Amino acid sequence: MLFNNLIDVDNVLVRKEILTTKFVCDLKNCKGACCTFESDFGAPLEENEINKIEEVLDVIFEYLSEENVNEIKKSGFYEFKKEGLFIKSIDQRECVFVYYEGDIAKCAIEKAFLDKKINFRKPISCHLFPIRITKFGGDILRYEKFSQCEPALEMGKKEDKSIAEFCKDSLIRLYGEKWYSKLMEKNSR
Repeated sequence: MLFNNLIDVDNVLVRKEILTTKFVCDLKNCKGACCTFESDFGAPLEENEINKIEEVLDVIFEYLSEENVNEIKKSGFYEFKKEGLFIKSIDQRECVFVYYEGDIAKCAIEKAFLDKKINFRKPISCHLFPIRITKFGGDILRYEKFSQCEPALEMGKKEDKSIAEFCKDSLIRLYGEKWYSKLMEKNSR
């Protein structure tokens, strides 16, 4: 039964709900909740992303509050736990890379990227959200549900856009355009 809900795309297993669930972030209503979830873990981080972030940390600091900069300088921006590698959070809530535009939490790494000051967009786990990757002899992509994302489900229905469509850029970044095309072909069957 579990495998009936999975689609194999070049040895990456994708849960069908990624193709069928409508989802588009609605920052006006969620206020960037994905960057401020209360949790024992920050966003998952790939080991090869550490150096990329370290190389541009001074630029990222330009967007952060003094509190966040001091926290990173004192304790670093990532931590190893037995479950893996994660970005640190402040008080088990706010990601250390959060800055605010009004009352909306946003990513300072991505802001520096969009301002063309760095060439690293943000950790892939953040870019893929609400998709999470489980490693089990290969990648398994699943939709991670949070009540704070209810507005995104409504916006997705209005715009008639699936999670796979919403995450197109991040999926192409991770697996390539050919892979993404194959995923969308399987969706149309």
